[in-house]
Amino acid sequence: MKKYILIVIVLLQFGCNSSKEITSEDINITVPYNETVILLGEANREGFTKEPFVNWFNTNFESYEMDQETIDKLKPLLKDVTIKTFMGTWCSDSRRETPNLYKILDATNFNYKNFQLITVSREKSTPKGFEKDMNINYVPTIIFYRDGMEIGRFVEFAQVSLEKDMLAIVSGAGYKHSYED
Repeated sequence: MKKYILIVIVLLQFGCNSSKEITSEDINITVPYNETVILLGEANREGFTKEPFVNWFNTNFESYEMDQETIDKLKPLLKDVTIKTFMGTWCSDSRRETPNLYKILDATNFNYKNFQLITVSREKSTPKGFEKDMNINYVPTIIFYRDGMEIGRFVEFAQVSLEKDMLAIVSGAGYKHSYED
């Protein structure tokens, strides 16, 4: 029921009589949630420059201390990788890891053309169905691809640290996320 209410709210935000369709080019859409708002659908870093997201994003981005040795190893391995991230602006784990991910990607000079950020509701859904067939049960879920094939995913929290977990995934070191047997 909540999912349908959320979709209706998003549609109302664009106007019932509007000819504008919600497309993947519409990014950083905010919708009411409890007594605040959340981002819902495709997003990018610019979405985190606005209230109420800017404070937690900037605080966590600035305070994250990366392991430079791991960053140096990670940098060449990310050149041929595509990343799709599912996060919730309502979720404390996402609020912690998403700014950290951006800081790591900045430090590795990652090509953001190879990055997609999807913001989800508490039900892990979006009006456009970006989550369909993606097995998103916890957020954040950061999925790494090489040549269009998934090579691994980071789910909710680190086994060691975000950058070390990323290195294990992209280097093929046999990484298992928190909910994997």
